Amino acid sequence: MQVSQGHVLVDVLYPKTLAQSSSARIAREAVLMVSFATLVALCAQIIIRLPFTPVPITGQTFAVLLAGGALGYRRGVGALSIYLIAGMFLPIYAPGSASSLVANNPIHFLFPWNGTSGFIWDMSSGGYILGFIMAAFVAGYFAQLGWDRKPWLIGGLFISNAAIYLPGLLWLAFLISSGWIHPAAGKPLSDLIAGEGTLEKTLVGGLYPFILGDLIKLYLATLTLPTAWALISKFRRN
Repeated sequence: MQVSQGHVLVDVLYPKTLAQSSSARIAREAVLMVSFATLVALCAQIIIRLPFTPVPITGQTFAVLLAGGALGYRRGVGALSIYLIAGMFLPIYAPGSASSLVANNPIHFLFPWNGTSGFIWDMSSGGYILGFIMAAFVAGYFAQLGWDRKPWLIGGLFISNAAIYLPGLLWLAFLISSGWIHPAAGKPLSDLIAGEGTLEKTLVGGLYPFILGDLIKLYLATLTLPTAWALISKFRRN
């Protein structure tokens, strides 16, 4: 299947021209990727707590899907790779569920900044952060096929969202089965998650609590991309 180039959202909002020098084109690509990596970092600090689950909803996944859908698969992968690498040294990952801000406030919007950092292989959420790159690739691939302007966009974004869980759950299962000690709790991760056996603990700790939040973010992303295209078309007609 041939993927068309140059027809994703950012190429219409921020078009490149033939007159641009190679250095200007490289700078343009860098600005786009860094901008969306920053967007993901900001959305990771938007947190909503629900009364029936200890796992908060963050805006992170929404931004990941938006990055892939707006940038295309190459730049989407680049943006989330920048986010992954930067988060090893800067506190831009989502706050942990044990954070006092997360635990004590139903809604947290950006400030006071409470991001985390670390090497993904030392984090129980590391597999999900790696999965962000896969999700951006899948969302960008479908966007370059024109799905970001079609009703079946939701199917493409659902697959993109599912791509986050592939490395996320595999890594979590490995940590549970290997007796990995959670740094903050000082206990084996398997002792902190309810359930019997590695599979049940993995699903209880890494999938079930996130389903509602992911469906909400999936719906919002499905609305955002086609709406942006519709506004662009309306502006051009006027």
